[in-house]
Amino acid sequence: MKMKLSQRYLFWQKVIKVLGVLALIASGVFVIWLYRQGILNDSNELKTLVKHYRFWGPLVFILIQIIQVVFPVIPGGVTTVAGFLIFGPVLGFIYNYIGILVGSGILFQLVRIFGRKFILLFVSEETFYRYEAKLETPGYERFFIFCMASPISPADVMVMITGLTQMSFRKFMIINIIAKPLSIIGYSYLWIFGGDLVKIFLK
Repeated sequence: MKMKLSQRYLFWQKVIKVLGVLALIASGVFVIWLYRQGILNDSNELKTLVKHYRFWGPLVFILIQIIQVVFPVIPGGVTTVAGFLIFGPVLGFIYNYIGILVGSGILFQLVRIFGRKFILLFVSEETFYRYEAKLETPGYERFFIFCMASPISPADVMVMITGLTQMSFRKFMIINIIAKPLSIIGYSYLWIFGGDLVKIFLK
């Protein structure tokens, strides 16, 4: 059953959609700029960048990851891969893991507080009702675990939809703590090993 939405609410839906498009374009421009500056293909440039922002860099990056999960208008894949490229495989994973876990916990709780209307600010009605229908299936929890572990699933959407279930916050976080390393590492290496294709395109 579809919800009746006010004109003001529909206005903010459109604003957030426009912000999402702008964020996607800005992310693409940012990646191209990093490449042309040599940061993506020169390990010395990366080391210099990390050393220069040794204290504030990780904190800012973790905050960006939290924000992109809670307000999913920034493409999370771009920031996840950037973490690995900038900080290296170990620290990049740790900072990504912390930011995504904290952001997912906040997003889950926001849905618990504000319900469906919060989700519909970021997700189209068609997508929302398609995933909401899965809540009625007996295998939903297994499906949710799979999505949290998969590097190509709509993780933010699944977090929000799961916020509508009776799943406890503790169980939700345990699933993420166990499953998220697989998706973070998998997604990052898909991008990193596909980097040669990007280089060919940019040249």
